[in-house]
Parts: sequence; structure tokens; C-alpha cells
Amino acid sequence: MNMQASTKLTSALLVLFACAVFVSCKKEPEAKFVLNDVELYPNSAGKTKVKSNQQYVAILHANLFQTALSANDIFEIDNCIESIGDKELAREVIISNFMNDEGVVIPSVELMNTDIDAFITETYIRFLVRFPTEAEKAYLRNFIITNPYVTPEIVYFSFALSNEYMFY
Repeated sequence: MNMQASTKLTSALLVLFACAVFVSCKKEPEAKFVLNDVELYPNSAGKTKVKSNQQYVAILHANLFQTALSANDIFEIDNCIESIGDKELAREVIISNFMNDEGVVIPSVELMNTDIDAFITETYIRFLVRFPTEAEKAYLRNFIITNPYVTPEIVYFSFALSNEYMFY
């Protein structure tokens, strides 16, 4: 009888184990991933040619004034750049002089702060001829929001001095 009880106990344990396995081994529902369509634009990786001084000045003037600079003015500014040893300093002085001119087309601080994302996108298109990545947009948006002294002039100045702006 002891053997019979042992067999019944073993059988009961096997049935209980089988039930536990069937109950606990449910197939998990399949995860469904949805991809959003995102329009991609080329980044700065495609820009491999360095702008000449004349190209830099002409494009900078067009970006800041929305008009072309005369060939004589481009030639004179190029001669000034060539006469200065520090090219970045020369570019800083040129940008500063352009920014202080009355004809420069720069949005106001109020307009920038009204729609920061639109300002950022327009600035990237205007200076770098491309759309900003989401990371670039988030960084610049947070920088503008957390630093109340930032003006469109400072942003434009920074873009005009950026390494990417030196290439096309």
C-alpha cells in the first residue's frame, strides 16, 4: 500500500507539474512597432569644398542683407582678409561690420522668442542650406530658452563663424 500511495503521489505531482507548465507557458503577445515616415535631408557631410574668401563674403552678405554685394566691394574685402594673418579674426570683423550696417535683415528678439522652432529652422536654411536635425533643434531651442541674453544677432554671428559655414 505504501507503494501504491507513492505512485499516486508521484502521478499527482506529475499532473500538477504539467498543469503548472501549461498555465505558466503562455505565449507573449507580439510587440508591434510602428515606424513614422521622416523626411531626411543631407547633413554637412556632403560639404567638402572650402569657400574662398570672395565666396565667403558674397554669401555672408547675401545671407545677412538678402541682396548681392558688388564685385568691387567683394574684391576690396578680399584684399583686407588677405592682408590680415588671422583669417578667423578677419571674418569676425567683417561679420561685426555687416551686423552694424542699417540694411541687415535680422528678426527681432520678440519674433525669435515667439516661434523659436521656426527661427531655428529658418536660420539653418539661411546659413547652412539645410534643415536642422532634431538634436540640433532641441539643443539650440534649450540654449535660447535658458539664456535670455541670446539675440538673433548672436545666433547669426555664431552660424557665420561655424566650421560648416566655411564649406559648400
